[in-house]
Amino acid sequence: MNYDYAGMVALADPTRRRVFELLAERPRSVAELTHLLPVSQPAVSQHLKVLREATLVRAEARGASNIYHLDPHGLGLMRAWIDRMWGDALEAFQREINLTQEEKP
Repeated sequence: MNYDYAGMVALADPTRRRVFELLAERPRSVAELTHLLPVSQPAVSQHLKVLREATLVRAEARGASNIYHLDPHGLGLMRAWIDRMWGDALEAFQREINLTQEEKP
């Protein structure tokens, strides 16, 4: 199985994980995120771009600014990826148990 998944790559960065966590609490603007993070506004915007490209967040225009939300579609993709990975791990574990039992006299 191919375990490459853009969502996990996007969340590998600690600042992006924090942005993701803040958006899990509630939708927020770039200005609000900038106020809550120890990085500049352009850096926050760049992190949001990476999260958008990974379909983990989406933006909703509200007046002159964008409000960012978690993207349910992307979260579904992440859940499916985790479920596949977990299923593969359980299958590998079961194969190992079966091999070990076959080796017993």
